[in-house]
Formats: sequence, C-alpha cells, structure tokens
Amino acid sequence: MTRELLLLRHAKSDWDSGFQNDFDRPLAKRGRQDAPAVGEWLLHGGRVPDLVVSSPAARARETTLLVCKAMHFKEKKIIWDEEVYESGVNSLLEVLGRCPAKSAALLLVGHNPGMEDLLRFLLGDEVETPADGKLLPTATVARMEMPKDWGNLSAGCAKLLELRRPRRDQG
Repeated sequence: MTRELLLLRHAKSDWDSGFQNDFDRPLAKRGRQDAPAVGEWLLHGGRVPDLVVSSPAARARETTLLVCKAMHFKEKKIIWDEEVYESGVNSLLEVLGRCPAKSAALLLVGHNPGMEDLLRFLLGDEVETPADGKLLPTATVARMEMPKDWGNLSAGCAKLLELRRPRRDQG
C-alpha cells in the first residue's frame, strides 16, 4: 500500500489581534481566505486524506476546520494532538507513529519550525530551499509518498510529490 503524508503549515495568523498568548493567536484575513482554498485544492485533486491530525492552537485549529469543511471531512474525525504544538522532529515522528496502520493518507497541520524541520528530515537530500528561504510558508502543503509503516520513519524515507504555496500557485 502506498501511503501519503500531507504536511500543512497553518494559514497566516494575525499578529495584531491583541492576544498575549501565542497559543490563542487567530488567523488573519488572508489566512481565512487561504485555508478553504487549500481544502478545495485537496478535494478537487483527489487528495482528501483518511486521517487529519492537528495542533489545537487557535490558528492551526481554525486552519484545519476551514480546510476540512472545504473538503467535506467531518470535524468529529479530526484528532487534536497537543504534542503537535511547538514540537520538534522527534515529537512529530511520535505523533505520526501513533497513527493507525490502516491510514493510507494523512494530513498533519502544525507550526514552523517543527513542520519544516520534519519535511527536511523526511526528504533528506532531496529538498531544495526556495530562493526566498522559506520551504513551508503559511498555508503551504507538502505532499509526500511515505513508507508502509507510520511508526518507522527514517531520514530521507519520503519522496516529495508536490509542494503547493497558495499565494503563488493559485489559478
């Protein structure tokens, strides 16, 4: 069975919202526009995952809910995992390792630098940094072909299939 992992960095957050706590920072207007576009891209491209795992932080939660609504993925099936928030590669690998073996396609929604570090780990030498220096800007999806076992992921084990940046790639 071929497995796919969709890594999604949350959409653009609102730094001017007045929230003192990083965890509670909401999406900006642009983020609320980009997130449904990601979901529609996944839906219309036949890329709807069978499992969604997300950070519960406000901006990731809002991104996940907007993406899932656009691709008709039921909210009650979303797994909110606190370990995704402010996590590094090892913690994110543990999150993936807890995913059911039967899941063929997984969407993981989180934050940088952890998501970008995980992408670099999984792709190994295959990854090239774009000219702007940002591998996973907000609302960017990395789609990868993965090994058979979510619990046994090693450096360079994935193959990049697509990298979609919403601001540049729409149309």
